[in-house]
Amino acid sequence: MMRAHTVSQVREAESVLLARLPQDALMHRAAHGLAHAVLDLLGSAYGRRVLLLVGSGDNGGDALHAGAVLARRGVQVSAWLLSERAHERGLAALQRAGGRVVTGPPDPAPDLVVDGIVGIGGRPGLKPAAREAIAAVAGIPIVGVDLPSGVEADTGETTGAPGDHVEAMLTVTFGTLKVAHLVDPAATAAGSVHLVDLGLDLPEPAAEALQPRDVAGLLPRPDLHAQKYTRGVVGIRAGSATYPGAGLLSVAGAACGLVGMVRYVGDESVLDAVRAAHPEVVGEGRVQAWVVGSGSGDGVAETLSAALADDVPTVVDADALQHAPRGRADAILTPHAGELSRMLDVERAAIEAQPLVHARQAAEEYGAVVLLKGRRTLVVHPDGRVRVGTTGTPWLATAGAGDVLGGVVGALAAAGLAPYDAASVGSWLHGAAATLASQEGPIVAGDVARALPRVVGDLLAGAGMEQSSA
Repeated sequence: MMRAHTVSQVREAESVLLARLPQDALMHRAAHGLAHAVLDLLGSAYGRRVLLLVGSGDNGGDALHAGAVLARRGVQVSAWLLSERAHERGLAALQRAGGRVVTGPPDPAPDLVVDGIVGIGGRPGLKPAAREAIAAVAGIPIVGVDLPSGVEADTGETTGAPGDHVEAMLTVTFGTLKVAHLVDPAATAAGSVHLVDLGLDLPEPAAEALQPRDVAGLLPRPDLHAQKYTRGVVGIRAGSATYPGAGLLSVAGAACGLVGMVRYVGDESVLDAVRAAHPEVVGEGRVQAWVVGSGSGDGVAETLSAALADDVPTVVDADALQHAPRGRADAILTPHAGELSRMLDVERAAIEAQPLVHARQAAEEYGAVVLLKGRRTLVVHPDGRVRVGTTGTPWLATAGAGDVLGGVVGALAAAGLAPYDAASVGSWLHGAAATLASQEGPIVAGDVARALPRVVGDLLAGAGMEQSSA
């Protein structure tokens, strides 16, 4: 599990550790980890050129001490001080190692820039001197120190203004991931993230991201005496004569093998198409979970009401979201930013700028699990727990992909996973299946559904290998 913590959690853990360590010991640990990550990125040391952009705080101190390590390895290190104050011991260490102070971008240009402007305590946005410095090194790869400067650590927010935050190729962070490493838009600005362990004793995380082993551990498995009903039955109420594809794709996601049976209830013309594509799908009857809303059209309120009357977990998607129930802990709401903006009566731009804030608001207001779709999908429990989906590919931005996702999540809920687990595991599988199907090329939603059994099989095979070798 990838775990991310807030600034206050990190600072409290650091203060406990610092009380037992000599002055600057923690900073030296961080600086050595940063320096080695920079060397790995450079590929060599001697004769390479690195520019440090240095702010006034400890973040700048990390960069200066790392610069001293690099200089001792043969790197030509320059420090551009963006404040009248700099970390004195860090600056002295850099200069003793042969580094130099500059007042602008050096000539010749550096091979790499280290962003030590602002640390985890910074607010969204950059001061004018920092914006000018970032503009002056445009086109040169940047390594962020702890976070790319100009983002908010606890929410992943930026100002949204061009040039008002750093766009890093790599971010080297210390002790633990911060929420901004997982949550967009800051996660995009962070690039790849490398964690340097500092030995912190940390509390429960503020956000987490499932990894393959976590997903494998949560996947439902049939036991030796399983039969189709005990494995779970998921019902699909999606699609219409106007939008038959939504029903077909919702069924395709649900029929990935994770449950014993899929039922389709809806327009007869869609049912005929579903049976032609998925002859194993049956009609109305008892279910352990429902998927409702995608392409349902005008009758969606009645369709959702009928599903909710069964008192089973219900995935509420697309058209049904405008009638989403409140206070149903077994509901899973799956909006994209536009749908969530209507649910909360706020502008879509506000959702996109503050996805975590608004996903949490929706989970609290509706009393349900909220799955906010996006590059980094957010799954938020009403009690405040957050999981971030880190799988997927830009090719997944294709019509019908959300229909497949709803089917997968519904199948997992029918198989017995709690709504929070069903939503987060379903999101992970959906993104991983898209990546497998894509192979870095274009896909359509049906490709994602067809790749799901392979992804599940690979996960279970990997988990079996781990168990057999333990």
